[in-house]
Amino acid sequence: MVFDLPAGLAGDFLHIMVYLTRKLEFSASHLYHNPAFSAEENRRVFGKCNNPHGHGHNYVLEVTVAGETDPATGMVLDLKELKDILQREVSDRMDHRFLNVEVPELSGQIPTCENIAAVIWRLLESKIRRGHLYRVRLYETPDLFVDCYGEGNGASPHASEAP
Repeated sequence: MVFDLPAGLAGDFLHIMVYLTRKLEFSASHLYHNPAFSAEENRRVFGKCNNPHGHGHNYVLEVTVAGETDPATGMVLDLKELKDILQREVSDRMDHRFLNVEVPELSGQIPTCENIAAVIWRLLESKIRRGHLYRVRLYETPDLFVDCYGEGNGASPHASEAP
């Protein structure tokens, strides 16, 4: 079914910025530990997150791409392509992994929600070919998430608590 837009409206419609968000879930474990701290300092700063055996989360990732809709498809980008990128760059790399050891991009970093979101941003940014990566939101728990925006979109990664 094809719809004709009223004269004059079609040009305006094509320049509306659309924000498309795709959600992905993955499970992973991690350990908060700074080798420059003493064992006591690590326990004080990181608490139960410093358990030497690690602990896990069921992460929820939301990736938002901003762009104008393609007049030929009505889409900001190919949704299957976005799904494939998320599978390859995030799920295949992080799902059911011990982030401290099995994800090279987190090597030398404490795998906090903030650092994981920033790594995901860097993994995805160059792969989005239509529109642009606008936001990476990573939920570590239902009431704790991090929003990560690129240089041109506002702020650096920052933690937020859900209302």
